[in-house]
Amino acid sequence: MDSAVRLDEVWKSYKNEAVLRGIDLEIEYGKITTILGTSGSGKTTVLRIIAGLEAPDRGSVSINGKLVSREGRILVPPHRRSLGFIFQDLALWPHMTVYKNIAFGLEVRHEKGIRQKVEEIADFFGIKGHLKKYPGELSGGQQQLVALARGLVLNPRLILMDEPLSSLDVMKKAKIRQVIKGLIHKFSVGIIYVTHDHKEAFELSDHIVVINNGKIVERGTPSQLRESKDEFVKDFLSLY
Repeated sequence: MDSAVRLDEVWKSYKNEAVLRGIDLEIEYGKITTILGTSGSGKTTVLRIIAGLEAPDRGSVSINGKLVSREGRILVPPHRRSLGFIFQDLALWPHMTVYKNIAFGLEVRHEKGIRQKVEEIADFFGIKGHLKKYPGELSGGQQQLVALARGLVLNPRLILMDEPLSSLDVMKKAKIRQVIKGLIHKFSVGIIYVTHDHKEAFELSDHIVVINNGKIVERGTPSQLRESKDEFVKDFLSLY
């Protein structure tokens, strides 16, 4: 079976400074794969290239075995990649109700049964009672659930998450982590999760990819990473 996502020898530079240096990566459906690294390591750039928000300068990106980006060109735009996006700032529209935020993508697609789909996904996330409210009337944790609902209501096969819990307190993070882990079983999706927090990565992930200075330095299960002999990985994990 084709990989959900495959990156082959991906390079990316900004202002002549290399951010990614030959990234080779395969990601499977039905698992949570975390890209773990410090600020500036290149992890978010990997996510943006998978999403189709950036094109690799060199190398290629494939989704379901289909080439979607190559050598500075985006061959398949983001909205045709069957991906859900949940980024750090959540990007909820403050002037729209929770219902309208969740329904927006369905309305753009002119889908049928929008109200039923919105109510079903809101019920799953426990926010059905907040559909008439605006994002500013919700707690940070509730806003996070709205962002998850908006990303999943379109039935993507893969969800990309970039530091989505960074603004939450410890208790809310623990709750949302459990929700995220449940998505794999409920919706049969794959998740690519970006974070700098190895504790979060160990709690969530089936597979972890450690990136530093634009290169992958280690990959494996959480238990394998705990036994890593790589000096950078050992030093990085000791920081938190």
